This record gives sequence, C-alpha cells and structure tokens, in this order.
Amino acid sequence: MAKGRGRIFKILLKTVVYLAAIYFGITFLSVFLYRFINPPITPLMIIRAGEQTASGEPSRLKKHWVRLDEISPSLQLAVVSAEDNHFLEHHGFDMDAIEKARDYNLRHKGKKIMGASTISQQTAKNVFLWPQRSWLRKGLEAYFTFLIELVWTKKRIMEVYLNVIELGNGIYGVEEASGLYFGKTAASLSRSESAMLAAIIPDPLRWDPRFPTKYVISRQEWILWNMENIGKLEY
Repeated sequence: MAKGRGRIFKILLKTVVYLAAIYFGITFLSVFLYRFINPPITPLMIIRAGEQTASGEPSRLKKHWVRLDEISPSLQLAVVSAEDNHFLEHHGFDMDAIEKARDYNLRHKGKKIMGASTISQQTAKNVFLWPQRSWLRKGLEAYFTFLIELVWTKKRIMEVYLNVIELGNGIYGVEEASGLYFGKTAASLSRSESAMLAAIIPDPLRWDPRFPTKYVISRQEWILWNMENIGKLEY
C-alpha cells in the first residue's frame, strides 16, 4: 500500500514538474517574442468585446499601434507622473510605493484601496492576464512583470503599455484615444492634453477627457505639477 502511494506521488510530482516546465517555456517564449512582435490582441480586449456582446451593444475594438518615437514625450512623461514616478529606476516593483499603499490601506480599512502597481506590472497584466483582482492573478502578474523586466527594455515596456492600455469603451492605445478625444495624433499632444489623457487611466470607462469632472481636472493639474518635478525621461 505504501509503495503504491509513493509511486502515485512520484507520478503526480513528475506531472506537475512537467506541466510547470511547459508553462514556463511557453510564457517565456511569448515574452521573448513580444519584445520584437507587437501583441495583436490582449485578454482584456477579448473580455470587453464579450461584455459588449452580452449587453446587446455592438462589439467595438479600436486600436492603432505606433512606435514610441511617434508618441509625444509629454505623454510618456505624463503617464510616468500619473502612474509610476520611479519607472526608470525600479526593476518592476516599487517597494516604497507598496509599503505606503499597505500602510494607507491598513489605516483606512473599508475605504477605497490604494494600489501600487507600476507601469511594468500594468503592462504585464494588460498583455497577458485578466483584469479581476485575485491572489492568483497577482501572483502571475508578479511572474510576468519579472519576465518583461528581464527580457524587454524600459522603452519597449513603455511602447507596449501606451499601445494596449484601455482608454475608453473599446478604445485601446494612445494613438486611437488621441484621435478620438483631441482630433490629433499621439505625437502632437500638448502637455495639457497629455496630462488629461493620463488622468483618466484609473477609470477610462467612466471618465471622458472631453467632459472632465472636477476630480479629473484636479488629477490633470496634479500630473502637470508632477511633470515639472520629474523634468524629463532619460531612457
């Protein structure tokens, strides 16, 4: 009986190791390929299209990929100022921001949770994972964040982030959003427009840069102030 159990355990262990090796190989290959090949679609895009169809809306998915040098430096600075001050300094995780968020959430239990996701973490989630919060997703997010920081450059992370980010109902990427909201290309955005676009990132399905709420305007003003503090991105 004991020998039989031991044999079953060994088989299960080998199976788990085998499957883990396959998963690591596939995910590492995907991350490696996306360093050079632009992701054609993301899980979030598929999920949103399904939600639109389920609610009776026509399916909408608008995106247009542009290179990083075709995106205004002001917009690149604006998203760093809004989402991740230490983007160029950390290796995927901002430990200071994580500690501050933890302390804040402990002091304000029951209120809105403060996050500490970096641009690298958001990119990992947007490209490879689903939006709902769970310990499984957070664990996989950390795994993919480690991989993209290992394999991609900061420029590539920023380029992918700005091209797949959700910025409206069925609107993905800053080029599509710039045309819809401001009637111009992402390369032509002013500092003020860049800050306004960055201001809606936390809730793009509720906030519209064309009709900003007082809160969104206050975020825009804070982002502009922080852009002055950071000064310039040096990749």
